[in-house]
Amino acid sequence: MPDGRIRILDRVDDTIKSGGEWIPSSILESIIVDTTTVANAAVLGKPDDEWGEGPVAAVTPVDDTFEKESVYDQLTKAVEKGQINDWWIPDEIFTLDELPLTSTSKIQKETLRERLDLKHS
Repeated sequence: MPDGRIRILDRVDDTIKSGGEWIPSSILESIIVDTTTVANAAVLGKPDDEWGEGPVAAVTPVDDTFEKESVYDQLTKAVEKGQINDWWIPDEIFTLDELPLTSTSKIQKETLRERLDLKHS
């Protein structure tokens, strides 16, 4: 920051490196769960031959009224407000009945990566 302070946006393990730039998954997850039809969300990096990684999201809907377009609309609004860059918008959104959680209700991203077959070779 200009005044010399630093701001921590995410854990290194949860950031996505795309084209040499870092995408903090926690910011995207926060925006996605603000969509009224989304109960929970996780954003992960998917291997990409050109960019290294690209963001993808996994969401659990609140009910059967969920439409992926509502998530994309929410993210587009965040771009328009200057909260995120447009290239942060996930390439894919996976809909799951539940996300794997630890005993403390933290999303098990490694398990989710395996389930969605997002492992790096």
